[in-house]
Amino acid sequence: MSTVKPVSQAETTPRVKVVFDDIRATRGSEHINHFWRYLAFDPSLLEATWAEVKQVMATPSALDPLTKELIYIAVSVANGCGYCVHSHTAAARAKGMSAAQHADLLAVVGLAARTNHLATALQVPVDSAFDRDAVPDRS
Repeated sequence: MSTVKPVSQAETTPRVKVVFDDIRATRGSEHINHFWRYLAFDPSLLEATWAEVKQVMATPSALDPLTKELIYIAVSVANGCGYCVHSHTAAARAKGMSAAQHADLLAVVGLAARTNHLATALQVPVDSAFDRDAVPDRS
Protein backbone atom coordinates (compact mmCIF):
# COMPACT_ATOMS: atom_id res chain seq x y z
CA MET A 1 0.00 0.00 0.00
CA SER A 2 1.33 3.42 -0.95
CA THR A 3 2.18 6.11 1.57
CA VAL A 4 0.88 8.80 -0.80
CA LYS A 5 -1.86 8.92 -3.38
CA PRO A 6 -0.97 9.41 -7.01
CA VAL A 7 -1.71 12.95 -8.02
CA SER A 8 -4.98 13.07 -9.92
CA GLN A 9 -4.66 15.00 -13.14
CA ALA A 10 -0.89 15.20 -12.57
CA GLU A 11 -0.26 16.42 -16.09
CA THR A 12 -2.36 19.53 -15.54
CA THR A 13 0.53 20.77 -13.40
CA PRO A 14 2.99 22.40 -15.83
CA ARG A 15 6.15 21.22 -14.04
CA VAL A 16 4.92 17.63 -13.92
CA LYS A 17 3.85 17.72 -17.57
CA VAL A 18 7.35 18.87 -18.61
CA VAL A 19 8.94 15.94 -16.75
CA PHE A 20 6.42 13.40 -18.06
CA ASP A 21 6.92 14.66 -21.62
CA ASP A 22 10.70 14.30 -21.20
CA ILE A 23 10.30 10.76 -19.81
CA ARG A 24 8.19 9.84 -22.84
CA ALA A 25 10.68 11.38 -25.28
CA THR A 26 13.75 9.87 -23.59
CA ARG A 27 12.26 6.40 -23.38
CA GLY A 28 10.42 6.51 -26.71
CA SER A 29 7.23 5.35 -25.01
CA GLU A 30 3.94 6.88 -23.98
CA HIS A 31 3.92 4.87 -20.74
CA ILE A 32 4.62 6.71 -17.49
CA ASN A 33 5.45 4.23 -14.69
CA HIS A 34 3.57 4.32 -11.40
CA PHE A 35 6.80 5.40 -9.70
CA TRP A 36 6.74 8.72 -11.56
CA ARG A 37 3.00 9.18 -11.08
CA TYR A 38 3.32 8.73 -7.33
CA LEU A 39 6.44 10.89 -7.16
CA ALA A 40 4.48 13.70 -8.89
CA PHE A 41 3.00 14.65 -5.50
CA ASP A 42 6.17 16.76 -5.15
CA PRO A 43 7.19 18.40 -8.45
CA SER A 44 10.63 19.39 -7.11
CA LEU A 45 11.43 15.83 -6.05
CA LEU A 46 10.06 14.52 -9.35
CA GLU A 47 12.27 16.91 -11.36
CA ALA A 48 15.41 16.15 -9.35
CA THR A 49 14.89 12.38 -9.41
CA TRP A 50 14.17 12.29 -13.14
CA ALA A 51 17.21 14.46 -13.88
CA GLU A 52 19.46 12.04 -11.99
CA VAL A 53 17.87 8.92 -13.51
CA LYS A 54 18.17 10.41 -16.99
CA GLN A 55 21.83 11.35 -16.40
CA VAL A 56 22.88 7.97 -15.04
CA MET A 57 20.65 5.54 -16.93
CA ALA A 58 19.92 7.25 -20.29
CA THR A 59 23.13 9.14 -21.02
CA PRO A 60 25.83 7.18 -22.87
CA SER A 61 28.74 6.29 -20.60
CA ALA A 62 31.43 3.65 -20.08
CA LEU A 63 28.72 1.11 -19.18
CA ASP A 64 26.32 -0.09 -21.86
CA PRO A 65 22.55 0.25 -21.18
CA LEU A 66 22.01 -3.48 -20.48
CA THR A 67 24.86 -3.60 -17.97
CA LYS A 68 23.35 -0.60 -16.16
CA GLU A 69 20.01 -2.42 -15.94
CA LEU A 70 21.67 -5.60 -14.64
CA ILE A 71 23.44 -3.61 -11.92
CA TYR A 72 20.17 -1.85 -11.07
CA ILE A 73 18.43 -5.22 -10.70
CA ALA A 74 21.18 -6.54 -8.42
CA VAL A 75 21.11 -3.47 -6.19
CA SER A 76 17.30 -3.53 -6.11
CA VAL A 77 17.37 -7.17 -4.99
CA ALA A 78 19.90 -6.29 -2.28
CA ASN A 79 17.76 -3.35 -1.16
CA GLY A 80 14.55 -5.38 -1.23
CA CYS A 81 12.75 -3.11 -3.71
CA GLY A 82 10.25 -5.32 -5.52
CA TYR A 83 9.02 -2.45 -7.66
CA CYS A 84 12.51 -1.72 -9.00
CA VAL A 85 13.29 -5.43 -9.49
CA HIS A 86 10.21 -5.73 -11.72
CA SER A 87 10.72 -2.42 -13.53
CA HIS A 88 14.40 -2.92 -14.30
CA THR A 89 13.99 -6.59 -15.20
CA ALA A 90 11.46 -5.48 -17.83
CA ALA A 91 13.87 -2.77 -18.98
CA ALA A 92 16.75 -5.27 -19.17
CA ARG A 93 14.62 -7.64 -21.25
CA ALA A 94 13.74 -4.76 -23.57
CA LYS A 95 17.49 -4.07 -23.92
CA GLY A 96 18.18 -7.69 -24.89
CA MET A 97 18.68 -9.60 -21.65
CA SER A 98 18.26 -13.31 -22.37
CA ALA A 99 16.84 -15.90 -20.00
CA ALA A 100 20.37 -17.30 -19.59
CA GLN A 101 21.74 -13.86 -18.67
CA HIS A 102 18.91 -13.40 -16.16
CA ALA A 103 19.69 -16.79 -14.61
CA ASP A 104 23.40 -15.92 -14.41
CA LEU A 105 22.59 -12.57 -12.82
CA LEU A 106 20.44 -14.22 -10.15
CA ALA A 107 23.17 -16.79 -9.48
CA VAL A 108 25.73 -14.01 -8.95
CA VAL A 109 23.30 -12.00 -6.77
CA GLY A 110 22.57 -15.07 -4.65
CA LEU A 111 26.24 -15.97 -4.32
CA ALA A 112 27.24 -12.40 -3.44
CA ALA A 113 24.52 -12.22 -0.78
CA ARG A 114 25.70 -15.47 0.79
CA THR A 115 29.41 -14.66 0.77
CA ASN A 116 28.79 -11.06 1.88
CA HIS A 117 26.83 -12.35 4.86
CA LEU A 118 29.56 -14.85 5.72
CA ALA A 119 32.33 -12.25 5.46
CA THR A 120 30.28 -9.85 7.58
CA ALA A 121 29.50 -12.51 10.19
CA LEU A 122 33.14 -13.56 10.39
CA GLN A 123 34.41 -9.96 10.27
CA VAL A 124 37.15 -11.07 7.88
CA PRO A 125 39.90 -8.41 7.61
CA VAL A 126 40.59 -7.03 4.13
CA ASP A 127 43.70 -8.49 2.47
CA SER A 128 46.41 -5.88 2.01
CA ALA A 129 46.50 -6.82 -1.69
CA PHE A 130 42.91 -5.50 -1.99
CA ASP A 131 43.57 -2.30 -0.04
CA ARG A 132 44.66 0.33 -2.52
CA ASP A 133 46.21 2.41 0.23
CA ALA A 134 48.40 -0.52 1.30
CA VAL A 135 49.65 -1.42 -2.20
CA PRO A 136 52.26 0.78 -3.94
CA ASP A 137 50.84 2.56 -7.00
CA ARG A 138 52.27 0.92 -10.12
CA SER A 139 50.68 3.22 -12.68
